[in-house]
Formats: sequence, structure tokens, C-alpha cells
Amino acid sequence: MKYFRPIWSKFINHFRAQFPEFYEKLPALIDLTRLNRPVGIYLLLWPTITALWIASEEFPSFSLLIIFVLGTAVMRSAGCCVNDFADYNIDGKVLRTEKRPIPRGALKRQDAFLCFFVLSAIGFLLVLLTNWETVLLSFGAVALIAIYPFMKRYSNLPQLVLGLAFSWGILMAFTAKINEIPQAAYLLFIANALWTIAYDTQYAMVDREFDVRIGVKSTAILFGDADRLIIGVLQGMFIITLWLAARQFQMGTVFYASLGVASLLLIYQQYLIRHRLPGPCFKAFINNNWVGAVIFTGTFLNYL
Repeated sequence: MKYFRPIWSKFINHFRAQFPEFYEKLPALIDLTRLNRPVGIYLLLWPTITALWIASEEFPSFSLLIIFVLGTAVMRSAGCCVNDFADYNIDGKVLRTEKRPIPRGALKRQDAFLCFFVLSAIGFLLVLLTNWETVLLSFGAVALIAIYPFMKRYSNLPQLVLGLAFSWGILMAFTAKINEIPQAAYLLFIANALWTIAYDTQYAMVDREFDVRIGVKSTAILFGDADRLIIGVLQGMFIITLWLAARQFQMGTVFYASLGVASLLLIYQQYLIRHRLPGPCFKAFINNNWVGAVIFTGTFLNYL
């Protein structure tokens, strides 16, 4: 390890000398893309690779796995860039987001747009390594990512758009592996969209007080006092739809067991949000990472 330290230091110093402006912005760019807070990547990754496993009916090819893992990370980061580009005049008015790079002056809007463009280009290069059907689907993914941040200005259902965006990778996983989307895959798509709406409503509950004040729309505001009930209904529909998909894909006992564990986690989330306090609501949102991980684990074990 000591041997590599001088080499690493030399590389960093050379990089800093060659690209001083980029080097100075690097910490802010990491913050912009949320690479230092990867839970969003996990929430997008788990259902995508779960679908890839189901499409493959075994451990998928290493090349496809790398493409989808990297593509997930890249496109989630691209989504964060366009989100901050759109919310430049909103984030500074919300306690949770007031220290993001653009509101605090570490980056400009142009930096966010350029970052979105570069990351989207990288994502497109990755998808070019698959097939034509998946390439065509990727345009829909980029469109959803681009319009989602602006929906909160015009509709109380931005979480629905996010649900579609976060579920798009499921369809792409099937086309990348088998060149088509079987009907049962749409059940996975619908289930994931329902789950995404539920957990992003929990996320929106954290900022509800600020959003009402500044005029930002969300399902947390739309649902009002029925928020916990509707989240619970969405979570229940999520599990039922996954169960229906599992029957179509002839999944084994271990997968159904993972649905049981995931259901317990969702019940725990209901306990967390019972008083609608920002801290526990955010904790409930984060807990969804384990829901996705458990269901992926059940899928992985199913095909061993």
C-alpha cells in the first residue's frame, strides 16, 4: 500500500495541474451527482438487476451485468444533475436542500446541465453495447429523467413520473437479454412504479411544510391526512403485483419468502411515519433500500 501512495499522489498532482478548474469543482460535482449519498442508486439498481436475473433465469452474463450496474449509477447521477438544474431557485428555500452546490454558489446551472449531458452520453454509449430494442427504449428513459424535475410545478403527481423512470430499466433488462418484453415483465414494471410512488411520497413528506410554502406540488401534499393510508395501499399493491409476477415467472419458495420479509419492512416503515415527522419519514424512505435488497436476494437464491 505504501508503494502506491507516491504514485497516487503524483497522479493527483498531475491531474490538478492539468485541470485546475475541474479539480476545484470536483467535490461539488460529487455532491451534485449524489455519489456521496448512493441510496438513490440502490433504489434504481435493485429492481433493474432483479429483472435482469429473471430475464436470464440464471446469473446474467458479466458484460450485461456491468452495463446495467454502471448505467444505473450514471443515469441516476444524470437525473440528480437535471433535478438541481430545474430546482435552482427552489432548493435554497428548503432546509434539506439549501446546502446543495448551486444554492450555495459552488456550481452554476450551466455546470449541472453540462454534467447531465456528459453523463447521459456515457449512459448512451453503454446502452449501445446491447441491442437495437434496448437502444430505442433508452430514449424513453432519458425523456422521463429530463421531465421529472419540472413536473412538481404543474402536477401533484411528480412521483408517478419518477415511478415510471425508476421502472424503465426493468423493461430494458428484458430487451437486452431476450430482445422482447414478455407480458409478465409489465407486472414487474407496475409493481416497481407503485413502490416508487410510495417511497418517494415518504421522501416528499420530509419537505411538505416547505413545499406548501413555496408552491411545489407532490403526492405528499395531494394525499394530505390520507398519506399513510395511501402509502400503505400502494405498498400492499406492490407486494401483490410482485406475487402475481412471481406466479407468471414460476418463482420458487425462496422468492415468496423474500416477499414476506419485504412486507415486514414495509410495515416497519408505517410505524416510522406514524407521526409524519421529517426525520422518521426520511428513515422510512432510506429503509426501502433493504426492501429492494431483500427481493433481489430472493431472486438471486431462486436461480441458484
